[in-house]
Amino acid sequence: MPAFTLAFRSGRRMHNCPIKRWSRRKAARPQEILEAALDVFAERGYAAAKIEDIARHAGVTRGTPYLYFKNKEEIFAALIRELLLPKIAFGESLMAEPGLGAGERLRRLVRAWWSEVGATRLSALPKLMIAEARNFPEVAQLYHDEFIAPGQALLQRILEEGAASGEFRAVPADPAVHVISAPIVMLMIWQHTFMPCCIGHEVDPELYLDTLLDLLLRGLSTHPASA
Repeated sequence: MPAFTLAFRSGRRMHNCPIKRWSRRKAARPQEILEAALDVFAERGYAAAKIEDIARHAGVTRGTPYLYFKNKEEIFAALIRELLLPKIAFGESLMAEPGLGAGERLRRLVRAWWSEVGATRLSALPKLMIAEARNFPEVAQLYHDEFIAPGQALLQRILEEGAASGEFRAVPADPAVHVISAPIVMLMIWQHTFMPCCIGHEVDPELYLDTLLDLLLRGLSTHPASA
């Protein structure tokens, strides 16, 4: 159970007692605070963000975040674990689907990465990490260990399975997972830098991903003409 989840237990059973609106609102507040924190971190940076800013953005009193989180570091850790880690679980579920070749698994994983992270407010995290990693190495380490490393492990499994089945050429896994990840990360960064402010620098994500997958699968395939 997440640290910020509040559980209410009573020895008496209540019958025909509807949940009051304020109760639902209170239960939703931790999630709202984390989503607000992501927006504030993305806009102001981790260093400049204050818990009062997060509270204001979430529409709660300035003391409300402290009911659920001890400090800003704990908010960030909860943000990673509660908003981002479920995306890794989603990726792992794709790996469990039977009867798929390595190429199709790679295609689905890249598409899922974009739809579940890149096309959402979570896409702001790479830009945030680039800006803040040197000043807050413990924050960067958390992001790496809990999201980047598991995601790279999924990519490595696909490459290894593809090589074992003869569908992919054998390639060094360590640089290969970085080569595959880098264009997707770059597209997320582009969305939060040049695209909002520079006319003519818009990028069509679907065309971008189609092109990336075509290059990747043809480069990895043992039969590139049919990739």
